[in-house]
Amino acid sequence: MIYVSDCVGRQPWVHMFSAQPSELSELRRTLKLRLILWGLADHVDVAQICLSELVTNVIQHIGEGTPTTLRIAFNDPYLRLEVADPDIRAFPTLLAASGALESGRGMAIVDTLADHRWGVLLRGDAKVVWCELATDASVAVGSMDSPRVTRREEILDLGRVLGAAVAAEAAIGVMTDVLHWLHAHGHDPDDVLDRAQTRFEAEIGEVV
Repeated sequence: MIYVSDCVGRQPWVHMFSAQPSELSELRRTLKLRLILWGLADHVDVAQICLSELVTNVIQHIGEGTPTTLRIAFNDPYLRLEVADPDIRAFPTLLAASGALESGRGMAIVDTLADHRWGVLLRGDAKVVWCELATDASVAVGSMDSPRVTRREEILDLGRVLGAAVAAEAAIGVMTDVLHWLHAHGHDPDDVLDRAQTRFEAEIGEVV
């Protein structure tokens, strides 16, 4: 059983894994659970996107199977994600983002969602790529300044900054994790999708 007092401390969480595309879904689900336990559910979607990009950067530029370490820490008001790998020569590069770029968009996504709070550290024989997401528990959820509203707007802005295709992939990742959660808790994902589609079409009709 988990008590509230267990969550208040929000001790850093460290996880070692092999950088493989097949690991991404489990990493996102584990991150979601950790943030929910920490009371940071409003930041799950953005944190998952940043995590996916940091790990994908290792897979693409260091190599599949690279021993990698994920560290998640909460230092109020920032949620910090760190991804460490053993290659101290290959540093991530932030390129000008455009729909035509085939690479370099990962760190552009992180740069946008983390409000430019990211960097690289060298710790002994490891390279650590980190980013920080601002949190503000004092803002009421549902207000126009709440983290939930602000982060949704930032994700939507990716469509303009990085191209619709990249934004769509980010949204699909978030929705896929939700469907996994629903399936694990005995819900029918197809039924939920149908209901969401019906509601979406109704809301679009109201706007039109």
